[in-house]
Amino acid sequence: MPDATCVGVLVADVVVRPVDEWPQRGQLALVQDVAVRSGGLAHTTGVTLAKLGVATAVVGRVGADLFGRFLVDELHRHGVAAYVRTDEEAPTSTTVVAVTSGGERSFLHLVGANGRLVEEDVEDALLRQTRVLHLGGTFILPALDGEPTVRLLRRARGAGCLTSLDVAWDARGRWMALLAPALSHLDILFGNREELGRLTGEEDPPRIAAALRARGVGTVAVKMGEQGAYVDGTGPDGRAWRGHLPAYVVPVVDTTGAGDAFCGGFLAGTLMGWDLERTTRLANAAGALCVTALGGAAGVRPLGETLRFMETAAVRA
Repeated sequence: MPDATCVGVLVADVVVRPVDEWPQRGQLALVQDVAVRSGGLAHTTGVTLAKLGVATAVVGRVGADLFGRFLVDELHRHGVAAYVRTDEEAPTSTTVVAVTSGGERSFLHLVGANGRLVEEDVEDALLRQTRVLHLGGTFILPALDGEPTVRLLRRARGAGCLTSLDVAWDARGRWMALLAPALSHLDILFGNREELGRLTGEEDPPRIAAALRARGVGTVAVKMGEQGAYVDGTGPDGRAWRGHLPAYVVPVVDTTGAGDAFCGGFLAGTLMGWDLERTTRLANAAGALCVTALGGAAGVRPLGETLRFMETAAVRA
């Protein structure tokens, strides 16, 4: 029985490193690494949760192709229950991730089968078994975004789940117009500073969080990359907390998936009943370890190792 169910974006990441400048048209450039890794907001968060010892299910869609089989195999390899539908009419979502020498990324993304994920793909029986429903990839799930998301969150709460959502970048610029109806149905909302800033029209993390909580969100986690995270809300222990925690100092190989790993760490702390400050530290630790390896959740460590890192690693000034 899963304690956490992650619904949404599953992606095969083709990671190329280093790409510090694009070759001129018609020319060839040499790189150090080309690797295929599992990724996507739901996939990476689900694998992170499983690595941290949480019984986890993932719901999504893939194409009837090699990348689709690879993504499902990766879930099974990490002990994740895969409620993944093979879609005969769309390819598996794929992203070419160009990573600079410093670990920063640029993306070329194919929506593929993710665009056909619908609310009916999440079974009521699964919701009744789980404690947290996490939706990863709002704004790039066209068949689920908007009112279908609201209905799914209502169903989840009706089944007794905590509800969680992580946004992606909205290339179509709809932002609050699309997400606003879902906010009052969310216990936890994740997003990076730029995404949540676009949602609210604010730049300062405390003001971003305050604006979203005023619209009914229980807890807001603003992911700030190398600056750490700002969180405002009430933890499972019933205590309110707001504050900024700095990021840990680690050698950066690839920042792909770090934000999704942060979500996994945060949800793991929530499920363990921790207060918000300690939960945020665990989330920062999971995100930091993620960037020490190439692609997805490869760098995420089991809970014991992550806790030792959390308690001993240096943080950024």
